[in-house]
Amino acid sequence: MASSFGSINTALTSLYAQRRGLDVTGQNIANANTEGYTRQRVEMQATVGSVVPVSWATTDGLGTGVAVTDVQRLRDEFLENRGRTEHGGSAYLSNQAAAYASVEDVFAEPSSTALQAQMHDMWAGWGDVGDEPSSTAARASLLQQTRVVADNLNSAYGALSAQWTANSVQIGKFADEVNTTASTVAQLNDSIVKAHATGVVVNELEDQRDVAIMHLSELTGATASRREDGSMDVYVGNAQLVTKSMSRAMASTGVTNLDAQRAYNADPLNGTASAGLTWADNGDEIQAGGTMGSMVATMTTLLPDMAQRLDDVAEALVTTVNAATSTALKSDGTAGTDLFTGDFTQGRYAKNIAVAITNPADIAVSATNETNADGTPKLDGLGNPIGTHDGSVATLLAGTGTRAGSPDMTYQDMIADLGVKAQTSTRRSEIQANVAGQVDSARQSESGVNLDEEMTNLLTYQRGYEAASRVLTTIDSMLDQLINRTGLVGR
Repeated sequence: MASSFGSINTALTSLYAQRRGLDVTGQNIANANTEGYTRQRVEMQATVGSVVPVSWATTDGLGTGVAVTDVQRLRDEFLENRGRTEHGGSAYLSNQAAAYASVEDVFAEPSSTALQAQMHDMWAGWGDVGDEPSSTAARASLLQQTRVVADNLNSAYGALSAQWTANSVQIGKFADEVNTTASTVAQLNDSIVKAHATGVVVNELEDQRDVAIMHLSELTGATASRREDGSMDVYVGNAQLVTKSMSRAMASTGVTNLDAQRAYNADPLNGTASAGLTWADNGDEIQAGGTMGSMVATMTTLLPDMAQRLDDVAEALVTTVNAATSTALKSDGTAGTDLFTGDFTQGRYAKNIAVAITNPADIAVSATNETNADGTPKLDGLGNPIGTHDGSVATLLAGTGTRAGSPDMTYQDMIADLGVKAQTSTRRSEIQANVAGQVDSARQSESGVNLDEEMTNLLTYQRGYEAASRVLTTIDSMLDQLINRTGLVGR
């Protein structure tokens, strides 16, 4: 038969359960503003006595109280996986938008001090020399304006190269950060698996692990999969970064400057390796997403392409001007020379372009020399031909900027294309940020702490605790009546 003290145990189990509920609710309230914290709920289940009667133990069919079966972590695994995917995509597009914005800052178009305006001033300078070919001031001004254009091309290429180097340094630091975070996830996996095996609740450790994995998703586009033992496997691309308590290391490898990357792009079989990420254990290439994937794309595609297009502008400028000045005549009637010089091997025009002429009088702008009646060149006292100072070559060059295929048109096409791509990247980044924000809102509604709800739970558990206490008080009064007052009738 049931024990006379069974009701005491039933009330006692309720006290334990309601107190556990109060503890968990207090933990939720305390961590309402803790980043990555997931609200928790106490799972209670009614307990029953033995359902197999034996000669010395029978049951009356009533329950024996309540037990806390679990402290549940209210987090939707589907939403978490979706959040990692959307945050990885948002980090990629955000970094791409920032990269395009940095490239736009290099050229700073439109501006009165940008390359387009400087080339316009240079062509106007050629027009001034064409109008007054014998003017030393006009020639000196043209020479200065030409140097400004060459310096701007050098500076723009240097800025692109500096951005490439900055990305290379930063991605190396990010690789170290990924390795540290992956090691942390592996250690948490080990602790969580051991705790699950012993029945210990480790919700806070799982919260820390989720925060770390989300950080990996933003850096590398990582995804995660949960195992039955409670551990999480983390993947970058199709390769495992973390498996149970084991983690792999990655490293930033390949060429170390923009010129080398461009050489690789032109000839992938040249013996060098492209900038990128590889696994430290086997050297395989990593197909990363997130911020680091965007940085690899910037280093291997965006910046080399912009450098090539800038070289196209500089090459058009060098070819156009040198073709004119090298076939023209100087003011003294001697043959002209190239105005621009530099080491243009491998097409490195923008990086190395420089003005070869230092003396304004050496700028060749005449098409012919003065001739005698018989058509022979007139000579000065030293026997040198006498130039006509007609300035026709300078006048011809002055109209270069409006011609198809000119440096100006090539540059305008480059800037227009850059603007379209930058705007597109910014819009995609904004759209993806909104999508990630919506997913975060859904995640927050599922796992975030609602103080109003917690206060309701607090009152619920408090009333349950008070009621269980009242049951104990009532049973105590009944036992007192039974033990101390039985047999005292009439006294």
